[in-house]
Amino acid sequence: MNASQLPRLSRSDAAKPEVGIVHLGLGAFYRAHAAIYFAEAMKKTGGNWGIIGVSLKRPNQRDSLKPQDCVYTALELAPKGEIVHHVEIVQDVLVAPENPQVVIEAMANESVKIVTLTVTEKGYCHEPSTGRLNVEHPDVKQDIGDAANPASALGFILRALELRRNNGLRPFTVLTCDNLPENGRVVKGVVLELANVVDVDLASWIEKEGRFPATMVDRIVPATKPEDIEKCGQIIGKYDASPVMMEPFRQWVVEDNFVDDVRPDLGAVGVELVENVTPYEDMKLRCLNGTHSTLAYLGYLGGHETISDTVADPVYAKFVKSLWTNEIIAGLTPPKGVSLQDYADALFERYQNPAIRHLTWQIAMDGSQKLPQRILTQLGEGLKAGRKMSGLTLAVAAWMRYVGGVDEKGEVIDVKDPLADRLKELVDVQSKYADKVSALLSVSEVFPAELTGNAEFVSAVTAAYEGLVSKGARSMIEAHNA
Repeated sequence: MNASQLPRLSRSDAAKPEVGIVHLGLGAFYRAHAAIYFAEAMKKTGGNWGIIGVSLKRPNQRDSLKPQDCVYTALELAPKGEIVHHVEIVQDVLVAPENPQVVIEAMANESVKIVTLTVTEKGYCHEPSTGRLNVEHPDVKQDIGDAANPASALGFILRALELRRNNGLRPFTVLTCDNLPENGRVVKGVVLELANVVDVDLASWIEKEGRFPATMVDRIVPATKPEDIEKCGQIIGKYDASPVMMEPFRQWVVEDNFVDDVRPDLGAVGVELVENVTPYEDMKLRCLNGTHSTLAYLGYLGGHETISDTVADPVYAKFVKSLWTNEIIAGLTPPKGVSLQDYADALFERYQNPAIRHLTWQIAMDGSQKLPQRILTQLGEGLKAGRKMSGLTLAVAAWMRYVGGVDEKGEVIDVKDPLADRLKELVDVQSKYADKVSALLSVSEVFPAELTGNAEFVSAVTAAYEGLVSKGARSMIEAHNA
């Protein structure tokens, strides 16, 4: 029987909690990670932390979840089988473009103490190489020019905080759950930049009274595919239009810095509440996200569909292990009590999980936004320290090859990136490999001056790019491993 022919998933008879959280960007990752932590904390020690989800662009998530009263299934995919979680913490889903004022009023409700967000790197409307707000971004222009109809997450946060201040309420805590280094500082910085354009007094109030904790989030959550919906229906006997698939591992490290110290009892359910998240962020962004992106570009070019497929190839497995040992761990200061080598070994086991079909194409999305924090920063630091960084240099070259839009078989790559058209044009207009690389390196939003001005790096990435075109990804990795 087709899953859609099964009875629809529905909410239990348990009482609904009052809403205490509004979340911007209700995608699979948040529903498989933070939402579950919040639900567990509320179940264990109480509190009203129900969630209103907000879709900032499209109605798809609302249309899938509302007919089942916003409940969903989270399937934990272990190598030996699945564990089912029935999640009821989401109370409603709003679609921002349909009625922006309703979203602002929901965020400004006195019961709401926290606004969380997972809008991906590009959702911060900043330049990844500098962290500064991109005031020429169309969404930012709308945020500034049309107060009643903000477009970006930053605009909604600003206008909701403005309404709370005008109503004599305390601000909410802004808790980002995106993979950005010093993500709390980044979101605070861009919100304040936007606020200073709109109202300097509001900016002063936010800076004084607001709180923007840094976080480190970790759980591999592949995008939900139609076959996942079918699988979920077979397991639970109900039709869930929007389940999430997730690995068993999870980690959440949060800077304990909330407005008036009001938050769920996250520590009771395994969240690490710390004073300084940075060592954890660096460890995860570089060890996990950095190698994820590396494997995504080189794996895709080499014909591998998923991360587990990629590391099942012994050539790629040897490569990623050497990358951790020789280039990544060497530049990291571990969190207290953490062995970085043990962390890398555990990552490799997670990558091998055949139940997690994490597509290389999916991870490769938005590379222009991801590359600076995942790869380029540590690459620059390593070169400055005199370390050999040929593996990460090959990863950069693979990204350059990928955004050219044609794979090793001559087939078109569906490149999903906010700069996709510009990047492809830069590649296409040049005939020589060195000129193609030089053109891509000129994209200042991606590449910092310390790399583009480093003759050794420019020469190495050019040679790596030429090798990828002439020999292919797997051959280049074999040569690196030799």
